[in-house]
Amino acid sequence: MIHFQQPSWLYLLIPLALFALWLGRAGRPSAVLHPSTELVRAAARKRRTRWGSFLPLLRWVAAGLFVVALARPSIQHRHASVTSSGVDIMLAVDTSGSMQARDMQGPDGPASRLDAAKDVVGRFVAARPDDRIGLIAFAGRPYLMSPLTLEHPWVLDRLSNIGTSPTDDGTAVGSAIASGVRRLDAQKARSKILVLLTDGQNNAGRIAPVAAAEAARALGVKVYTIAIGSAGDALVPVTDESGEEKFVKAKVDVDEATLKKVASLTGGAFYRATDTPTLQSVYAAIDRAEKTTRTIKAYSSESERYAWFAAPGLFLLLSELALSATRFRRVPC
Repeated sequence: MIHFQQPSWLYLLIPLALFALWLGRAGRPSAVLHPSTELVRAAARKRRTRWGSFLPLLRWVAAGLFVVALARPSIQHRHASVTSSGVDIMLAVDTSGSMQARDMQGPDGPASRLDAAKDVVGRFVAARPDDRIGLIAFAGRPYLMSPLTLEHPWVLDRLSNIGTSPTDDGTAVGSAIASGVRRLDAQKARSKILVLLTDGQNNAGRIAPVAAAEAARALGVKVYTIAIGSAGDALVPVTDESGEEKFVKAKVDVDEATLKKVASLTGGAFYRATDTPTLQSVYAAIDRAEKTTRTIKAYSSESERYAWFAAPGLFLLLSELALSATRFRRVPC
């Protein structure tokens, strides 16, 4: 937007307008002096001389434009650059069959572990807009759902599509860690973090969790591990031969010792979440521990635009002077 660096000049427009009105009421002096107008009355009736009455308007408009130009109108340009802290985060979410156990609480009542995890992880992603975030789902093997990206709506969309797979059961914790570390190692970032959530113990894949953790430590990746769900038996939905879904008690054991060792080796932390509020507090704690900082540099510059007003004003003034010496010259009336 246009603003004025010396706006006090604009006050001159008030007396200028009043003076123009006063002269208009008094009338403009004739261009030809003669004791009687009878000799030139016929000339005054010619249509072309009547255009001369508009010429003073050009002069007053030009004067007004010159006053605006004196106020030094300018346009201010503002620029800002944001530099993020360079934190890359890979989120690994267990999608094995045991994640269907409904011992968590959702907005509408009891919820499965997976649904509760998706809700909390989604809030975690939304709370970190300046970090590159990727997503891995794992059961018997890891699946890359989203590479590291700043397009968080895409990550959230992929997260919402995660579900358990009955054909690929198992819990490949070590492979999930290795997959996340490999994705993080390919990037140049100040801080690299893997947050792994599971409710079981490593029983699939070819890589042991501790071996994957040692690789993560060597590559500078910090691993946070989260054990979700209640200990012991949990209600897990199963489909019988008739196609009906029913709940049965199933024993679900989490290898807390291994998850603690993985976190300790890499400089991360281990958390236990037996209910939804605890799970929310876990991700909030991780968010605080790995707080993102960003630097905002603001720049501003001004471009003067007095020529936008001075040039038209000069044109109108010259036009008035030139036209007043031609056929538009005003004669007595």
